[in-house]
Amino acid sequence: MGPNGEQVGIVSIHDALKLAQEADLDLVEVAATARPPVCKLMDYGKFKYESAMKAREARKNQAHTIIKEIKLRPKIDPHDYETKKGHVVRFLKAGDKVKVTIMFRGREQSRPELGFRLLQRLADDVQELGFVESHAKQDGRNMIMVIGPHKKKAEAKAEKAAAKAQRGGEEPSPPEE
Repeated sequence: MGPNGEQVGIVSIHDALKLAQEADLDLVEVAATARPPVCKLMDYGKFKYESAMKAREARKNQAHTIIKEIKLRPKIDPHDYETKKGHVVRFLKAGDKVKVTIMFRGREQSRPELGFRLLQRLADDVQELGFVESHAKQDGRNMIMVIGPHKKKAEAKAEKAAAKAQRGGEEPSPPEE
């Protein structure tokens, strides 16, 4: 293949290298397994740079899933529970996973069903925003459950940006006289 992508045809290696030198380009083997092998005339340094830039851009746009953690106790006040539930809702709306940990102390360890019921209640309360990724399981003094969001991190970012643009677009009306 020529420097502009045009077909040159079957050419000997010697002639192909001569064409590359005349055009001040590199002869790069594109498909080695093809018969005859397919080569292309290109600036290899520029090609590597552009592919590295594309890879960097793809990494930059990639969304990283973060696991946020909320810690509760079995004997939690209703207001404290609502506050913690608000945090879980905020994390799920942002597209993050939430690890909910219930810490048992002393006699509370003999009543794991209290923690299980609390986790079930929390899962039911945030059901429209997320789903239970791993069910409640006892791990020593703690009981752990992971809740995943229904929408992906990228979707949540796009929604947030759209809402911000919409708020920015609305200008306050001038005061009437």
